[in-house]
Amino acid sequence: MSTMKKVMAGTVACVGMAMAMGAQAYEAGDFIVRAGAVTVDPNDSATTPKLNGAPLYGVGVEVDSDTQLGLTVAYMVTSNIGVELLAATPFQHDITGNLNSTAALGTNDLGNTKQLPPTLTLQYYFNNSSIFTPYVGAGLNYTKFWDEDAGSSLNTTLGGNVTLDLDNSWGLAAEAGVDVNLGNNWLLNASLWYIDIDTNATYTVRNGALAGAKVKSDVNIDPWIYMASVGYKF
Repeated sequence: MSTMKKVMAGTVACVGMAMAMGAQAYEAGDFIVRAGAVTVDPNDSATTPKLNGAPLYGVGVEVDSDTQLGLTVAYMVTSNIGVELLAATPFQHDITGNLNSTAALGTNDLGNTKQLPPTLTLQYYFNNSSIFTPYVGAGLNYTKFWDEDAGSSLNTTLGGNVTLDLDNSWGLAAEAGVDVNLGNNWLLNASLWYIDIDTNATYTVRNGALAGAKVKSDVNIDPWIYMASVGYKF
């Protein structure tokens, strides 16, 4: 056999092995469980906060990112259409602000909060039965905030016990991802979501000279969520 024929034969064999590994077409009734690291990276912005209705101009609010253990469970309605739920261990975010000189506060630790963003999406899978199976999805997110805590420096500056309250959020979500089939129902996955998360933030001074004062702002968190995971189909 000539060298070229050997190369061609080897190539065909490799392609055949790859196709055999990848030939795990998703079918109606399949469950796909993926677990790995998931990062919430806020693309945040906020309206001008108001102190008892009076604007505090020059104020910037930022929410930092956090990485936790993520889990998705997908159910295949047909060979190309799935329904997926995103869940994770609780995320914790620090909130910082750049307040103007008239507020005499400077850059501050404005607080922190925990949140969970369970997200349900309807998905469409392309190239089903290939090694690489990309998909897209769209759906609904619900974000639950709890354990909100105003920053210690803010408490000191305002001279009172300051509490923070963040409203829970409903919003739309878009998703894209790809499965890399490893054979024997195992797979690697990379996926991302863009989620509309909007909340109303309210700081309330409970005592001291400013007792009863409230600072309110609408905060658009709108995060990108990234996930790298290992999955199994059954």
